[in-house]
Amino acid sequence: MLSTRRELEEFLGDFDPRPIGGDGLRRAAVACVLAPRRDGELSFLLTRRASTLRRHRGQFALPGGRIDPGESADLAARRELHEELAVDLAPSAVLGRLDDYATRSGYVITPVVLWCDARPEVRPAPEEVARVFRVSFAELDHEQMPTLRAIEESDRPVLSVPLRGNFVHAPTAAVIYQLWEMVWRGRRVHVADYEQPVFAWR
Repeated sequence: MLSTRRELEEFLGDFDPRPIGGDGLRRAAVACVLAPRRDGELSFLLTRRASTLRRHRGQFALPGGRIDPGESADLAARRELHEELAVDLAPSAVLGRLDDYATRSGYVITPVVLWCDARPEVRPAPEEVARVFRVSFAELDHEQMPTLRAIEESDRPVLSVPLRGNFVHAPTAAVIYQLWEMVWRGRRVHVADYEQPVFAWR
């Protein structure tokens, strides 16, 4: 497992994330915030979206959202992290990026990996976030990680991550799986070929 900022920075510095271009695709960024938990395990922040949201209500998500005109993915991820969870991280907290992931709803998501020296104190925005989880990489290390299943609507397998009695589905699961492979197993993998469940295509 990569557990220090220096190890993660070096590893991500040698990683070549795969970008996705294309006109007509809307750009978004998500924040993969790495921080210690009280038990000392390295963790990342995961949210459950508010039930009052117009789209994707109640789903698991990493903090993030649309990239505004003139913003970089790094800036958008940090801004969204502040808006959703009131966590402020400096530009120097950025360790690197993971692969872009194209969603069926017309977005390209850029995951930005951030380091937080101390356990961040979160204040969820109630209109956006119903709950916040601090997920350790150790709890994802089991035989069902990841879970793949075939669907008639696509020739790509749907990727899901079992977590605390639930399933997190792609696109969020694709980001979590890539992050877990890199941080926990020290493997550079790519995830663009994994599918989302049909209910997430809207």
